[in-house]
Amino acid sequence: MTDLVVRRLLIDLETPFGRNWCGGDAFSTAFFNALSMSFPFGEQFFIDAVRDAATTLPAQTQEKFRAEVRGFIGQEATHRRIHSLFNAHLQDQGLADGWTPRAARRMQLMEGADPRHALAVTAATEHFTAMFAEWLLAHPGVLDGAEPRLRTMWLWHSAEELEHKAVAFDIYKAAQGSDPWRKRWFRRVTVMFLGDLMRQTVDNLRHEGQLWKWATWKSAARILLGRGGLLGGNWHAWRSYFRADFHPAQQDSKLAARWLENNRAQYTPVGAAADALQ
Repeated sequence: MTDLVVRRLLIDLETPFGRNWCGGDAFSTAFFNALSMSFPFGEQFFIDAVRDAATTLPAQTQEKFRAEVRGFIGQEATHRRIHSLFNAHLQDQGLADGWTPRAARRMQLMEGADPRHALAVTAATEHFTAMFAEWLLAHPGVLDGAEPRLRTMWLWHSAEELEHKAVAFDIYKAAQGSDPWRKRWFRRVTVMFLGDLMRQTVDNLRHEGQLWKWATWKSAARILLGRGGLLGGNWHAWRSYFRADFHPAQQDSKLAARWLENNRAQYTPVGAAADALQ
């Protein structure tokens, strides 16, 4: 386990940004916009899942995880706040978030269920975000030409996702979560997450009048399917989740540590998780 630092990002998200903020590339802009739409609801779900499951642990085990849970909540609350500000500008641009209502309806089905199910969903989704985060930190050229403040936002978020990638998984194991259910939820999350992501990306492109342009699909193929692309390049990392001996710590996080070290001027640490909510 590592100490999780809650950081306040020092960028201006009050000032609007351009519609094609990601270097003028329609696909990457629509894709990252879609991802951002998922975060406020998703991060709150993760916070609730980790907090609720942690309270079911024996007192001694709760104490063991107290600092990590606190740091996890602080980081995720900060992500929720930052992306809410970002998403407000997307709404002003006329983009409609269809992802959140769909996710909210699905999550209603889990009300009253064993809290380990929500935690398994969280651990599965955290593995997805960790895969995406490592890929982005390894391929920052995807953000070439992006507004500097937004490039910083995405790389900072990626670094912190890698930092806390093991918290939900560790608590799931401590709560004696079922390994078959862990894998079953990962399969379901794969279908739901990728389906929602691509559906929202298409909706964003359609709204912008960019869906049926050759340049859009050429960019999509390069980013998603090209050599070292987001999907093809993460195949082995995706499969690793099904191993009996899998643990998120097996994923290298050096790129996250390096980015945080080299970009200290972009954020300031805060003293406690609660501070992140201010």
